[in-house]
Amino acid sequence: MQAVQQSNSVNYKVEEPLILESGNTLQDLRIQYTTYGQLNSEKSNVVWVFHALTANSDPFEWWPGLVGEKDLINPNDYFIVCANMLGSCYGSLEPEDLHFPIITIRDIVNAHKKLKEYLGIGKIKIGLGGSMGGQQLLQWAVEEPGLFKFIVPIATNAKHSAWGIAFNEAQRMALKSASNINEGLESARAIAMLSYRNQDIYNATQCDEDDRIDDFSAASYQRYQGNKLSQRFSPYSYYYLSKAMDSHNIGINKEGIASALSRIESKAIVIGIETDLLFPPGEQEVIYNYIPNAIFYPIQSLYGHDGFLLETEQITSILKKELQ
Repeated sequence: MQAVQQSNSVNYKVEEPLILESGNTLQDLRIQYTTYGQLNSEKSNVVWVFHALTANSDPFEWWPGLVGEKDLINPNDYFIVCANMLGSCYGSLEPEDLHFPIITIRDIVNAHKKLKEYLGIGKIKIGLGGSMGGQQLLQWAVEEPGLFKFIVPIATNAKHSAWGIAFNEAQRMALKSASNINEGLESARAIAMLSYRNQDIYNATQCDEDDRIDDFSAASYQRYQGNKLSQRFSPYSYYYLSKAMDSHNIGINKEGIASALSRIESKAIVIGIETDLLFPPGEQEVIYNYIPNAIFYPIQSLYGHDGFLLETEQITSILKKELQ
C-alpha cells in the first residue's frame, strides 16, 4: 500500500489571461487546488471532484464518508484532484466588490482545463460532483466527450431551472438590500436553507413541543445558519457564483440539451434525491434519458437537496456496484 501523498493549499498562478464567455478578460488568474494520492504510471487513476457553491478545494473536509483515506474515493487507489471554483473565496481569483465581470459555469470549467493541463493529466477516470459541482462536471463532459471514463452527477441538472434562478435572485436581493452586505449574506443563506432542506426535516429537528409564543427553534436555526456562513464566506463570491449557477445551460451552441447530452461518451451514474426541492429527480431523469450509456438511481433522504453531502452510504453502495 502506497503512502498517502497530500498537497493542500496549493495555488496555481496561470500565466495567460482567461477570456470569459461574456467577452471580458481576467488577468492574474489563480486556481487553488488540492490533490491526494499519486498519479499512477498509466495515468489512469484520476478522480476529479467538483465542489458546490460554498465549499472549497478539500473534499476530505466537506465530503467525508465518500472521499477520504478510508472511503471509497481514497488516495491509496486514486489520484484525487479538487479545484476551488473561479470566483470562490477559498484561494482562487475572487471578486472583491460588485463590479466583477459575470462568470459562467463554462468559465469555471475553462479554468479547470488550465489546471488539468498544468498537472499533466490526460484522461480522468471518474468525475464526481453534486449540485453546482454536477453542473461543472456535465459542462466539461459535453465539451470533451471522451475525457471521463465515468461521470457521477448527483442532484444536479443540465440547465438551471426557473425555480432555482428565482431562489438565487431572492437571495441576491436580500444580500444587496441590507445596509451591511455581510448581514445581507446571512439573510441570503437563510433563504437558501429553505431550498436545501424541506418541511419534513424542519419538522423533525426544529419543532418546539412546548407552548412558547416567540424565540422558536426554527427561527434561531435560520439565524444560526446565516451567521455561520457569513463568518466563513464572501458575500461577493456568493453573489457571482449564484449568477454562474443561473447561467448553466449545456445546450448553448450544442443544438439543445438533448443533443449536448448525447455527445457524452462516459458511462454516467446519475443519482437523484427523491425529496430534493431545488434539483428534483425529474431533472436527473433528463440527464439519464439522453446520455447514451447512463443509469439512474433515485435515493431517499430526509435532508432534501443536502442529501447529496450526507447520504454517503447510499452513494457509496451505488458506486461500488457501477464503477467496474
